Amino acid sequence: MLSKLLFTRIGRFKLVAWLEGISFLVLLFIAMPLKYVWGQPWLVQNVGMIHGILFILYLLYLVQANIELRWNVRKTLIAAAASFIPFGTFYVDLKMLPRTLEGAERK
Repeated sequence: MLSKLLFTRIGRFKLVAWLEGISFLVLLFIAMPLKYVWGQPWLVQNVGMIHGILFILYLLYLVQANIELRWNVRKTLIAAAASFIPFGTFYVDLKMLPRTLEGAERK
């Protein structure tokens, strides 16, 4: 299963969607309160950079998924907008991407 995640475009998109979603939640619900409530900005700086890199990867893999899955503009924009909403990338993975990677390889 892990090899299919790493060696298919849709698999990498699914993996990055989960990592980006987790980093966004850590940034919002752990790092930001540490910075603004307890005056500890170090986690925002570190998690913020990781989240930024994962966000860019998410958008790049979204473009690849758009091409591979032949999504229309509306579906692509929904997937892009989901990255700005907490838990949004999890929704994209669970509801918009193929459940199995074998289905994605055939398209």
